[in-house]
Amino acid sequence: MLMPVDAILFDLDDTLIVDEAVSKEALASTAKKASMACGADAIRLAKDVHRIGSGLWREGPCHPYTKGIGISFHECLWGRFEGDASELTALRNWAVRYRVEVFATALAEQELPDEDLAEKLSEHFSFERRRLQRLMPDAVETLVRLKATHQVALLTNGAPDLQREKIASSGLGSYFDAIAVSGERGVGKPKPEIFEMLLSDLGVSADRAVMVGNSLERDIAGAINAKLAAAIWIQVPGSEERAEVIPHHTIRGLHEIPAIVAWM
Repeated sequence: MLMPVDAILFDLDDTLIVDEAVSKEALASTAKKASMACGADAIRLAKDVHRIGSGLWREGPCHPYTKGIGISFHECLWGRFEGDASELTALRNWAVRYRVEVFATALAEQELPDEDLAEKLSEHFSFERRRLQRLMPDAVETLVRLKATHQVALLTNGAPDLQREKIASSGLGSYFDAIAVSGERGVGKPKPEIFEMLLSDLGVSADRAVMVGNSLERDIAGAINAKLAAAIWIQVPGSEERAEVIPHHTIRGLHEIPAIVAWM
């Protein structure tokens, strides 16, 4: 017999707020600006920035930290990474040059070297990425319905200030009974410790909690590692990944969640 569910834990990026698509839109806008400024091939530039940015991110000195905490290369292009922790200080200092280098290299590959323009493109991407941020469909409605009968919490990987900025701009912060950000807790999904920390904050046992997220590798595997009652995978086109893990439920929209937990 299944135990009743007391708490629903949500991922943030591409679960409650749009992430991958917004980053692509911001990059397309930036590539268009480059095309207007110097005649660069916008489509090629966007592809090259993705390739160059992800490559430099993987090869960079902060990669062990960014991978462990869950900071993507896209986020390194616009996050401020504020804080006194040595890891954040190192990332903040590295990212300043990284952002310009990504766009400078992409321009140079089209034989259009321009360091000043690269800096302007970096600034434009940061501006657009913040301006275009939006909620996933049915995010507010789903949280309102669930909060009436359950505790609702947020479990997100990422840099402390950047994830807190996203939460504030989303307007969703008041719906959560507790929030855990990997950069604040020192450990990230899929490690079970961060799930255990958040469940302790809620006063809820793992077998009475459910995780909802778009990442098989982090959200679903993490929920299973932490022995939660169920892991619900929301399929978001463009953010899929391969992982040898099977979710308990698969959904296409947040509006499906209340019916699932009602039967548990």
